[in-house]
Amino acid sequence: MEYHDKEWGKTVHDDDTFFEFLTLEAAQAGLSWITILRRRDGYRKAFANFDVKKVARFDEADKVRLLHDEGIIRNRLKISSAIRNAQLFIDIQKEFGSFDKYLYSFMPNGKPITEYTGAHVSTAESDAIAKDMKKRGFKFFGTTICYAFMQATGMVNDHVPECSFR
Repeated sequence: MEYHDKEWGKTVHDDDTFFEFLTLEAAQAGLSWITILRRRDGYRKAFANFDVKKVARFDEADKVRLLHDEGIIRNRLKISSAIRNAQLFIDIQKEFGSFDKYLYSFMPNGKPITEYTGAHVSTAESDAIAKDMKKRGFKFFGTTICYAFMQATGMVNDHVPECSFR
Protein backbone atom coordinates (compact mmCIF):
# COMPACT_ATOMS: atom_id res chain seq x y z
CA MET A 1 0.00 0.00 0.00
CA GLU A 2 2.81 2.41 0.83
CA TYR A 3 4.37 1.86 -2.60
CA HIS A 4 0.98 2.44 -4.26
CA ASP A 5 0.18 5.49 -2.17
CA LYS A 6 3.54 7.25 -2.36
CA GLU A 7 5.28 6.11 -5.51
CA TRP A 8 3.39 4.09 -8.13
CA GLY A 9 2.09 6.23 -10.94
CA LYS A 10 3.87 9.42 -9.86
CA THR A 11 5.42 11.07 -12.89
CA VAL A 12 9.19 10.71 -13.00
CA HIS A 13 11.63 12.63 -15.20
CA ASP A 14 14.79 11.63 -13.34
CA ASP A 15 17.18 9.28 -15.17
CA ASP A 16 18.46 7.74 -11.92
CA THR A 17 14.92 6.71 -11.01
CA PHE A 18 14.31 5.43 -14.52
CA PHE A 19 17.41 3.24 -14.26
CA GLU A 20 16.28 1.88 -10.90
CA PHE A 21 12.87 0.92 -12.30
CA LEU A 22 14.37 -0.48 -15.49
CA THR A 23 16.54 -2.78 -13.37
CA LEU A 24 13.74 -3.75 -10.98
CA GLU A 25 11.14 -4.34 -13.69
CA ALA A 26 13.57 -6.54 -15.65
CA ALA A 27 14.33 -8.51 -12.47
CA GLN A 28 10.60 -8.95 -11.93
CA ALA A 29 10.09 -10.80 -15.24
CA GLY A 30 8.20 -13.99 -14.42
CA LEU A 31 7.83 -13.06 -10.74
CA SER A 32 5.41 -11.01 -8.70
CA TRP A 33 6.14 -7.34 -8.10
CA ILE A 34 5.94 -7.82 -4.32
CA THR A 35 8.85 -10.29 -4.60
CA ILE A 36 11.00 -7.53 -6.06
CA LEU A 37 9.71 -4.79 -3.74
CA ARG A 38 10.74 -6.92 -0.76
CA ARG A 39 14.24 -7.12 -2.22
CA ARG A 40 14.49 -3.49 -3.28
CA ASP A 41 16.98 -2.58 -0.56
CA GLY A 42 19.02 -5.64 -1.50
CA TYR A 43 19.06 -4.43 -5.11
CA ARG A 44 20.13 -0.96 -4.00
CA LYS A 45 23.10 -2.41 -2.12
CA ALA A 46 24.01 -4.94 -4.80
CA PHE A 47 23.73 -2.50 -7.71
CA ALA A 48 25.64 0.49 -6.32
CA ASN A 49 22.47 2.36 -5.32
CA PHE A 50 21.46 2.14 -9.00
CA ASP A 51 24.35 4.33 -10.12
CA VAL A 52 24.17 3.54 -13.84
CA LYS A 53 27.82 4.43 -14.51
CA LYS A 54 29.05 2.14 -11.76
CA VAL A 55 26.77 -0.72 -12.82
CA ALA A 56 27.89 -0.33 -16.44
CA ARG A 57 31.47 -1.02 -15.27
CA PHE A 58 30.60 -4.20 -13.35
CA ASP A 59 32.86 -7.06 -14.41
CA GLU A 60 32.97 -10.84 -14.03
CA ALA A 61 33.91 -10.57 -10.35
CA ASP A 62 30.82 -8.44 -9.79
CA LYS A 63 28.68 -11.00 -11.60
CA VAL A 64 30.00 -13.73 -9.29
CA ARG A 65 29.35 -11.51 -6.26
CA LEU A 66 25.80 -10.87 -7.42
CA LEU A 67 25.14 -14.56 -8.06
CA HIS A 68 25.89 -15.16 -4.36
CA ASP A 69 23.92 -12.17 -3.06
CA GLU A 70 20.83 -13.44 -1.22
CA GLY A 71 19.30 -9.95 -1.27
CA ILE A 72 18.48 -10.16 -4.99
CA ILE A 73 17.11 -12.64 -7.50
CA ARG A 74 20.19 -14.70 -8.34
CA ASN A 75 19.52 -15.38 -12.00
CA ARG A 76 22.62 -15.29 -14.19
CA LEU A 77 20.76 -13.96 -17.25
CA LYS A 78 18.99 -11.21 -15.31
CA ILE A 79 22.24 -10.14 -13.63
CA SER A 80 24.12 -10.02 -16.93
CA SER A 81 21.27 -8.15 -18.58
CA ALA A 82 21.18 -5.55 -15.79
CA ILE A 83 24.83 -4.75 -16.46
CA ARG A 84 24.40 -4.71 -20.23
CA ASN A 85 21.21 -2.65 -19.91
CA ALA A 86 23.19 -0.09 -17.87
CA GLN A 87 25.68 0.25 -20.73
CA LEU A 88 22.88 0.64 -23.25
CA PHE A 89 21.09 3.14 -20.97
CA ILE A 90 24.21 5.33 -21.06
CA ASP A 91 24.32 5.05 -24.86
CA ILE A 92 20.74 6.35 -25.02
CA GLN A 93 21.59 9.21 -22.64
CA LYS A 94 24.44 10.22 -24.96
CA GLU A 95 22.25 9.98 -28.06
CA PHE A 96 19.17 11.79 -26.71
CA GLY A 97 20.60 13.93 -23.90
CA SER A 98 18.70 11.92 -21.29
CA PHE A 99 16.80 8.66 -20.95
CA ASP A 100 13.76 10.79 -20.10
CA LYS A 101 13.90 12.54 -23.50
CA TYR A 102 14.23 9.17 -25.20
CA LEU A 103 11.21 7.68 -23.42
CA TYR A 104 8.99 10.71 -23.90
CA SER A 105 9.81 10.82 -27.61
CA PHE A 106 7.40 7.87 -27.86
CA MET A 107 4.62 9.53 -25.88
CA PRO A 108 1.73 11.48 -27.43
CA ASN A 109 2.83 15.13 -27.50
CA GLY A 110 5.78 14.14 -25.28
CA LYS A 111 3.47 13.97 -22.24
CA PRO A 112 2.28 11.28 -19.81
CA ILE A 113 -1.00 9.56 -20.59
CA THR A 114 -3.38 10.63 -17.83
CA GLU A 115 -6.76 9.62 -19.22
CA TYR A 116 -7.81 6.30 -17.70
CA THR A 117 -9.05 3.93 -20.39
CA GLY A 118 -9.23 0.70 -18.42
CA ALA A 119 -6.75 -1.99 -17.49
CA HIS A 120 -4.03 -2.82 -20.03
CA VAL A 121 -0.93 -4.98 -20.16
CA SER A 122 0.49 -3.14 -23.17
CA THR A 123 -0.24 -0.22 -25.47
CA ALA A 124 1.02 1.08 -28.80
CA GLU A 125 3.52 3.20 -26.84
CA SER A 126 4.86 0.29 -24.77
CA ASP A 127 5.06 -1.79 -27.96
CA ALA A 128 7.11 0.91 -29.69
CA ILE A 129 9.45 1.52 -26.74
CA ALA A 130 10.01 -2.20 -26.15
CA LYS A 131 10.63 -2.83 -29.85
CA ASP A 132 13.17 -0.02 -30.05
CA MET A 133 14.90 -1.08 -26.84
CA LYS A 134 15.10 -4.68 -28.05
CA LYS A 135 16.64 -3.46 -31.31
CA ARG A 136 19.22 -1.61 -29.22
CA GLY A 137 20.02 -4.81 -27.30
CA PHE A 138 18.08 -4.45 -24.04
CA LYS A 139 17.02 -7.73 -22.41
CA PHE A 140 14.08 -8.57 -20.12
CA PHE A 141 12.11 -5.56 -21.34
CA GLY A 142 9.25 -6.65 -23.60
CA THR A 143 6.04 -4.71 -24.04
CA THR A 144 4.35 -6.04 -20.87
CA ILE A 145 7.34 -5.20 -18.68
CA CYS A 146 7.63 -1.86 -20.46
CA TYR A 147 4.00 -1.06 -19.72
CA ALA A 148 4.49 -1.93 -16.02
CA PHE A 149 7.55 0.38 -16.08
CA MET A 150 5.42 3.12 -17.64
CA GLN A 151 2.78 2.68 -14.94
CA ALA A 152 5.33 2.71 -12.13
CA THR A 153 7.06 5.87 -13.39
CA GLY A 154 3.88 7.80 -14.20
CA MET A 155 4.29 7.74 -17.96
CA VAL A 156 0.74 6.43 -17.83
CA ASN A 157 -1.57 7.03 -14.89
CA ASP A 158 -3.47 3.81 -14.35
CA HIS A 159 -4.92 4.64 -10.95
CA VAL A 160 -8.65 3.98 -11.36
CA PRO A 161 -10.73 7.17 -11.44
CA GLU A 162 -12.05 6.52 -7.91
CA CYS A 163 -8.53 6.23 -6.46
CA SER A 164 -7.58 9.18 -4.26
CA PHE A 165 -4.00 8.94 -5.53
CA ARG A 166 -4.98 9.66 -9.13
